[in-house]
Amino acid sequence: MKIIAVIPARYEASRFPGKLMQILGEKTVITTTYQNVVETGLFDEVFVATDSELIFNEIQNHGGKAVMTRQHETGSDRIAEAVQNIDCDIVINVQGDEPFLKLEPLKQLIQVFKEDENQEISLASLKIKLHEKEEIENPNNVKVITDNNGFALYFSRSVIPFHREISYDVDYFKHIGVYAFRKHALLQFSKLEMKPLEISEKIECIRYLEYGMKIKLIETHFVGVGIDTPEDLEKAKKLI
Repeated sequence: MKIIAVIPARYEASRFPGKLMQILGEKTVITTTYQNVVETGLFDEVFVATDSELIFNEIQNHGGKAVMTRQHETGSDRIAEAVQNIDCDIVINVQGDEPFLKLEPLKQLIQVFKEDENQEISLASLKIKLHEKEEIENPNNVKVITDNNGFALYFSRSVIPFHREISYDVDYFKHIGVYAFRKHALLQFSKLEMKPLEISEKIECIRYLEYGMKIKLIETHFVGVGIDTPEDLEKAKKLI
């Protein structure tokens, strides 16, 4: 089983333009992410897929691998273009703004496919329990609910589930945007038309659910910082 990691990276982010080129410690965010993924030693190949010459040159100048792609609506569409002619079985999508992802969560995602003998799972991803009310209600935190076997039922920027029965304690989970795809499922995804729920929520993995594909969620206890805003960058600098 050949496993590769691809980091989709665009310069223009709606909430924090240029965030991947911000300095974190002594390196840019995107270089930090790339080097951390390489250092896990889990992948046959790691590269950045971008439509930005600035990001492309940044990775190349630091001895990394990068490919140029067209502009795309989602990171998954960008990765699909980048890997279509690459011989591989599993593609791990690591978000460029998640610089602190560690070894163990990535190993968990890979294990999902090693145990999926019937190849029923199209996509695997991560979730982490939320505890603070502010974090649960923050629309920048995508929430996910799953069935008893860990398969995604829905993702939303809204609070799900709605806590109507206050005598019962309910758990809330944040979706961490690290995806592991079967290559054929990723290529199929890129050919599918966006449907209303994905367009409304601006959450790309909803497209899989709308077309009936299975997404396996693995709970992790890893706490990092996804850099979506300038405030997140300051939190990340403190972690460094």
